[in-house]
Amino acid sequence: MTTSPSPAIAATGLRKSYGEHVVLDGIDLAVAPGTVFALLGSNGAGKTTTVQILSTLIPAGGGEARVAGHDVAREPDAVRAAIGVTGQFAAVDGLLTGTENLLLMADLHHLTRAEGRQRIRELLERFDLVEAAGKPASTYSGGMRRRLDLAMGLVGQPRVLFLDEPTTGLDPRSRRAVWQIVRDLVADGTTVFLTTQYLEEADQLADRIAVLDHGRLVAQGTPDELKRLVPGGHIALRFTAPAGRAAAAALLGGAPGADDLTLQVPGDGGVTSLRTLLDRLDGAAIGVESLAVHTPDLDDVFLALTGQPTAERVPLP
Repeated sequence: MTTSPSPAIAATGLRKSYGEHVVLDGIDLAVAPGTVFALLGSNGAGKTTTVQILSTLIPAGGGEARVAGHDVAREPDAVRAAIGVTGQFAAVDGLLTGTENLLLMADLHHLTRAEGRQRIRELLERFDLVEAAGKPASTYSGGMRRRLDLAMGLVGQPRVLFLDEPTTGLDPRSRRAVWQIVRDLVADGTTVFLTTQYLEEADQLADRIAVLDHGRLVAQGTPDELKRLVPGGHIALRFTAPAGRAAAAALLGGAPGADDLTLQVPGDGGVTSLRTLLDRLDGAAIGVESLAVHTPDLDDVFLALTGQPTAERVPLP
């Protein structure tokens, strides 16, 4: 009989308030080892507070949490020894070089000089910072500073890495570079707890996603499971004349689109349903100028669950 491994992160009834303001209202989490768990929420939803509690930076107001097998409240030193944390803003010292920033972290982790040097060489190569290693961090681009910040969080080889909105402010190319770093870390066995407002980011990286709204978890699941919560998949048909749209509406049903030339027909966008739809139009001699398939995405999920738009999307190259 096989048993599933203990969660890398587990929280039950986690609460936090500041006076009358409730930030976390009893949330439950379980994150499997070697996976990416994404916590989504708008500004003020409680994402950063969750990370701060789980990483021992602030105490919870109630509930229990364990990280890497250790109780966050009773064994904070053991938790800190097992984790790395990267906040929303790069915490590098601009007056120090890249190497010096990493050496500082090696000293804080009590690595020997030989161990520290070896670890720093590995990280500089992994994060493509070898050429910039001897330059002050103040001269780095935003993407380079973020990579250095991530490298600093990995000096102690953490089993669990907390990334609190790690790509905020980065250009699309730098964001993709961070995504690949996260994938590589997970492939090596690291557990990543990610908070983000970029839903493409969660969709690309996360094995499981939780949506946090006003201190409560309103949904959890895989990206595909969450998308199935929201109806609204359709095929948008565009015709050359309003008469074509009217004829198609009489045949297929559906709803008017953005203008008098488009029609939205419910459908999952699968090959079989598309073929059936087009065969029916051909059989009725109704010509279609173009079509587009829309399936619910995480933006739709977020809006449906929270009633709030997500952060502005950043176009990807």
